[in-house]
Amino acid sequence: MEVTAKSKTKEDILKAYHFRHATKIFDDTRKISDEDFQFILETGRLSPSSIGLEPWKFLIVQNPNLRKRLSEVSSGAQKQLATASHFVVILARSDASYNSPYAEYMLKETKGMPDDVFELTSQAYGKFQNNQRILDNPRSLFDWASKQTYIALGNMMTAAAQIEIDSCPIEGFSREDVHRIMEDEGLLEDGAWDVSVMAAFGYRVEEPQREKSRQSVEKITQWIN
Repeated sequence: MEVTAKSKTKEDILKAYHFRHATKIFDDTRKISDEDFQFILETGRLSPSSIGLEPWKFLIVQNPNLRKRLSEVSSGAQKQLATASHFVVILARSDASYNSPYAEYMLKETKGMPDDVFELTSQAYGKFQNNQRILDNPRSLFDWASKQTYIALGNMMTAAAQIEIDSCPIEGFSREDVHRIMEDEGLLEDGAWDVSVMAAFGYRVEEPQREKSRQSVEKITQWIN
């Protein structure tokens, strides 16, 4: 019987975390079904983001020529780009300030805020972004948006592991060169987006060579009572 999300136990979920590892080489003869990959994307779409601006876009790069171009400037994705069933470049919004047209679109059109609520909310968000020094410079604003993409990335990898699909997060690339490639392809919408992180999805060729190693929970937690 198929295990549904509601019937998963704590043990099932932890099993998925132990299953997941940074897969370097995928079985290039196996492809993720459309249904399963749409499920993975949906967990990204439903992820939380700071002040709800969802400053992400998922580019699913299946084009062999584009993958080849990316491999030339992505030292950490050589094997994954060549073998992964699905390869995702996650973009972060570069203009997600509280007073941007993008923020207005998200709050009014996506969240349905009336004008009076929007004005009050926008002011509150402006105070938050200033207090956090998010608006100090364009890089600070982009880095803040990029933090949100990692929430979506984590959820997508965990969701994949729960249905026994492998993944690998990838930061090993030349940001400047990948930016140029994406810009050449017309995928950054005149600077509205920029490259945050990459991820590969597919099925492992072999099992990991060693057990997952992590610090103990006592080493990484401190209770303040």
